[in-house]
Amino acid sequence: MTDKKTSRRELMRPVQLLGLAFGAALFAGFITAMSSGLFQGENVWTLTLVMTGSTFIVVLLVLSMLLLAVNPDDVKKQIDRPVLLDNDDK
Repeated sequence: MTDKKTSRRELMRPVQLLGLAFGAALFAGFITAMSSGLFQGENVWTLTLVMTGSTFIVVLLVLSMLLLAVNPDDVKKQIDRPVLLDNDDK
């Protein structure tokens, strides 16, 4: 049997990363537009676009940094001890 190594790209593909960021940005834009009075005749498109764009960028950067913190080899490793306890090899 070959022990295939897990790559960072397999943890989350770029399309998934962009999709999550786009979904969060659409949600933030929708909430901003609704709470700013979109149907009351006020011009809220500038604020909505700023919030949508900034949410997209922030979610993309945060998810990317979190993925860099994970060691891909540890994802498929079997854990048979409590995770939060110290490593006491006796």
